[in-house]
Amino acid sequence: MPLRTYPIRRLAEDPGNVLDRSRWPADLPPVAQVLEQGLDLGPATVLVGENGSGKSTLVEAIALAYGLSPEGGSTGARHVTRPTESVLGNHLQLVRNAGATRRGYFLRAETMHGFYTYLEKNPSTFLPDIPFHDMSHGESFLQLAADRFHGPGLWLLDEPESALSFSGCLSLLSVLKELMADGKSQVVMSTHSPLLAAFTGATILEVGPWGLRRRRWEELELVANWRNFLGSPERYLRHI
Repeated sequence: MPLRTYPIRRLAEDPGNVLDRSRWPADLPPVAQVLEQGLDLGPATVLVGENGSGKSTLVEAIALAYGLSPEGGSTGARHVTRPTESVLGNHLQLVRNAGATRRGYFLRAETMHGFYTYLEKNPSTFLPDIPFHDMSHGESFLQLAADRFHGPGLWLLDEPESALSFSGCLSLLSVLKELMADGKSQVVMSTHSPLLAAFTGATILEVGPWGLRRRRWEELELVANWRNFLGSPERYLRHI
């Protein structure tokens, strides 16, 4: 069994920079829970919840606290178009595992077009030039993950399914599974996809008005809704 030296073992509020609880996003239940109680992180964590629940806000804040650009990239990326991120990242304290790498990468589906332009204008000395803009959205997303996600690091993904087909989601899980093999990499992902939520070995946190609650895959409301819809789509479609 490899020694577990993945990057972050816990999120907590920075005691020297407390966030006003009446201010967004501290008024979101999952954010308030992290600020009040902290959150232990294992090698892989999947956040599942409705739009506006706070899951992407948490992933974005982890990226910022780790030193990543909120619009995507590695710790060296300085890609900014129009800042919209919350202040949460400035108020988080990351408790790191001793001896763990500080490498990382953030893939955020909604900002990928601008990020590809940033990569074109700032080519890497060590990585091949890849014409991401010439690919489909899903192809470019998978190519970027396969090209950049290597070795130990913190790998953050925000709703990657928006770029991916069913087979594309399976391909992404294959990339992530390979990363996790040595015990030195860590994945934190937000998703609406029951397929990605089934990431083997991940802790699943269901995000909502209750805050954060740990769930098995088969207990997720997301999974129940998709099962019901696929079993009888007309029950849902006749109401729209």
